[in-house]
Amino acid sequence: MENGLEIARAAAEAAARQSYGKLVAWLAARTRDVAGAEDALADAFAAALERWPKAGVPDRPEAWLLAVARRRRGDAIRRRLTGEAGPGPRDHLRLVAEEMEANMNDDELPDERLRLMFACAHPAIEPGVRAPLILQTILGFDAATIASAFLVSPATMSQRLVRAKSRIRETGIPFRVPERAELGERLDAVLEAIYAAFAEGWSDPAGTETQRRNLATEGIWLGRLVASLMPEEPEALGLLSLMLFAEARRAARRSPEGDFVPLAEQDIALWDDLLIDEAEALLGRAAAKAVIGRYQLEAAVQSAHTARRRSGRTDWAAIRQLYDALLAIAGSPVVAINRAVAIAESEGAAAGLAALYVLGDDKRLADYQPYWAARAGLLARLGNTSQAVEAYDQAMGLERDPAVRRFLQQRRAELGNDATKHRVFSAAQAGHMSCAAFSFRINS
Repeated sequence: MENGLEIARAAAEAAARQSYGKLVAWLAARTRDVAGAEDALADAFAAALERWPKAGVPDRPEAWLLAVARRRRGDAIRRRLTGEAGPGPRDHLRLVAEEMEANMNDDELPDERLRLMFACAHPAIEPGVRAPLILQTILGFDAATIASAFLVSPATMSQRLVRAKSRIRETGIPFRVPERAELGERLDAVLEAIYAAFAEGWSDPAGTETQRRNLATEGIWLGRLVASLMPEEPEALGLLSLMLFAEARRAARRSPEGDFVPLAEQDIALWDDLLIDEAEALLGRAAAKAVIGRYQLEAAVQSAHTARRRSGRTDWAAIRQLYDALLAIAGSPVVAINRAVAIAESEGAAAGLAALYVLGDDKRLADYQPYWAARAGLLARLGNTSQAVEAYDQAMGLERDPAVRRFLQQRRAELGNDATKHRVFSAAQAGHMSCAAFSFRINS
C-alpha cells in the first residue's frame, strides 16, 4: 500500500507539473470561472490520491483528472443552484465511471494556456495583479509564494487574486489571444509575469529558500511555452534568450565554498555552452523580425558579456550603447545604473559616477542595493574612501543574500588599497535582473 501511495503521489505531482495550467485553462475557458476551475481541479487531485493507490495510475492521468474535475465542477454548479448536499457515498462509483470515460477519450486536450494568460492580462484586471494571477493559474503557485516574489503579505496577495478572478467571471473577460492592434500591452504583461518569476528564482541561486525554489526553472518553462505558441513574436524569443543567457552562468555564480562570484570574475569554463548557443540562436531569430524591444536588448547585453568566452575581454563600449538604447525604451532606473557602470568601464569612474548621480533624486533607489553598491565601487575607484564606506554600509544593510553581503564586506575591507583596481559592483554583475522584476517590486 505504501509503495502504491508513493507511485500515486509521484504520478499526481508529475501531472500537476506538466498539466496543471493546461487543465485549469481548459476548464476556465468554458465558464470564465477561474476560481471554480481551480477548486474542481483540486478536488480531482484529491480524488486521484485516494483512488490511484488502490486502482493503479490510469494510462492517461491528465484525461482522468479532467474528467473528474469536469464532473466535480458540474456537481458544484448544481449544488449552488439547487441547494443539494455535497458528494455522497456513491461518489466512488462515479469515479470508476469517470475513469472509464477518461480512458475512452483519445482526443488531444486543446492547449488553452496562452488564452488564459491573456485573460489574466486583460486591461480590466489591475496591472499590479496581472503577473501574480498568471503565476497562480498557470503554475499553481500559492499566494504565499507569489507574495514573496512581489514583496507584499500573503493575505494581501490572496485578496488581490480573489478579486481578479471574480473580475474575470463577472465582466465576462474573453479567453482569447488578442488581435495584433491590442496585443502589445497584453503581451508585455504576460512576459513581465514570466520575467518576474525567473528573476525571483534567480536571486536564490542555491535553491535553498522553499518559497522561491524552482521559480527560475518555472520561468524558463513558461518562456518556452509562450515562444512555442507565438514563434513570430520577437520579444517572446528575446525574453527566452535573456533567461537562458542568465541560466547558463548559474554554476559559476558561487565558488565551491559558496562565496559570491561577480560576472567579471566568473570562470567561463563553468558556463553552459549549450544554453548560450541556444540563447544566441533565439536572439538571432528575434533580431531577424526587425522589431526591437527591451527583452531583446537585455539579451544582447548578456550576449556581449558571454562574448568573453571567445575574445577574453568585455566590450564595454558596445554594452554602453545597448544600455543607451534600452534606457530610451524602458526608462528603468535599474537600466540607468547598469549604464553608469558601463560608462565607468569605458570612459572612466568620474564619468560613470556623474551618470549615477543624475539618479540621486529617484526616491525608489533609496532601498535598492545595487544602486548603493555601484556608487560605493565608483567612489572607491576615485579614492573617496569615506563616502565609499557609507555607500557600502547602505548596500550591506539592504542585501538579503548572505554570500553577496560577505562579498560587499570584503570590498569594504579592501578600501585604501590600490583604488584603480577596485571593481565596480553593478546590478548586472550581481545577477540582478534589470527592468521588469524591479518595476514590479516598486509598483505592486
